[in-house]
Amino acid sequence: MAENTYPDLVIVGAGLFGLTVAQQAVEHLGVKVEIIDVRDHIGGNAYSYVDEETGAEIHKYGAHLFHTSNKRVWDYVNRFTEFTDYVHRVYATHNGEVYPLPTNLGTINQFFRAHYTPAEAKALIAEQAGELAGTDPQNLNDKGIQLIGRPLYEAFIKNYTAKQWQTDPSELPADIIKRLPVRYNYDNRYFKDTWEGLPKDGYTKWMERMIDDPRIHVTLGVDFFDESQPFNKKALLAAGVPVVYTGPVDRYFDYELGDLKWRTVDFKEVRYDEDDHFGCPVMNFSDADVPYTRAIEFKNFNPERYDQQNHEKTVVWEEYSRFAERGDEPYYPVNTDADKELYARYAEKAAAEPKVVFGGRLGTYKYYDMHNVIDTALTAYEEQVEPLLKK
Repeated sequence: MAENTYPDLVIVGAGLFGLTVAQQAVEHLGVKVEIIDVRDHIGGNAYSYVDEETGAEIHKYGAHLFHTSNKRVWDYVNRFTEFTDYVHRVYATHNGEVYPLPTNLGTINQFFRAHYTPAEAKALIAEQAGELAGTDPQNLNDKGIQLIGRPLYEAFIKNYTAKQWQTDPSELPADIIKRLPVRYNYDNRYFKDTWEGLPKDGYTKWMERMIDDPRIHVTLGVDFFDESQPFNKKALLAAGVPVVYTGPVDRYFDYELGDLKWRTVDFKEVRYDEDDHFGCPVMNFSDADVPYTRAIEFKNFNPERYDQQNHEKTVVWEEYSRFAERGDEPYYPVNTDADKELYARYAEKAAAEPKVVFGGRLGTYKYYDMHNVIDTALTAYEEQVEPLLKK
């Protein structure tokens, strides 16, 4: 491909970061943008599709729930989709009984078969934190006890976390659960953000609208590192084409400093000949004898679609967590001190790439919710991408 036939900007990865940058570049500068993705769909991990048998919208890479308190992000996403009034609530099965999460006064009173007032419950939790009350523990096990007391921690957090990380919680850093909420009222809403909901006609429709512009072209099933296709790393760097890269940062540098560690998730699909199996969208399984961490019943995310759903069948995905290997889908950065130090070295190399902007979860080795991805993409466009395109 001759140099003058390249687009003005190539974006590697059709997830929310890449789509937001593409949309902004076209809107503000009128440039031509090529988006490539190794997958066969846009949307990154937020991609969803409709299950033909049940009518449920399946979130292909696990439950995606939109919530934010950032008005800039909320105003931006509402340009491309309306949202339902869905409010996320989670339940947990422990010893054959179902409890509401996060830990709230309902959880506490049900667990202790009591009718504590908020003040009494607060005093109880402080007492059950024992010698850890008022301290600042550095491992997850002690931090959990300090936050919600030993009985509740051991019932709802300890085994769940051990399954999620395949590591004893005493060997995990405390900051994994530094925001573990305890509510001394009956509020069982999972998120505390100002705005919350699900896109009315699905995630994929939302993201298709973001790039519905003739100046944006998408090529799927294309590997950035495959030199047999035109939009490859070597050719683009040689031609001086600005690139937004949202793939794994260690992969970009051919793992030359070593591999960053991730957790991944495997899903096992189970179908039931019934309308509703759990009665909620997400059921956690807190006990060690259940091998999966939680189950997602997708139909229950969208009760407003009742008339489009099959009420004799439902589909559930059981979620299993493990350490990722090369070739797996990376979900959660492990973020040990060694990983952070390694990422800092990769970040130095990334900063030295004059025409490449690194973004998204994989490109910056961070765990982001969707609203964080969009916010960082809007900022990256303003501060990094637009200056590159104006040169």
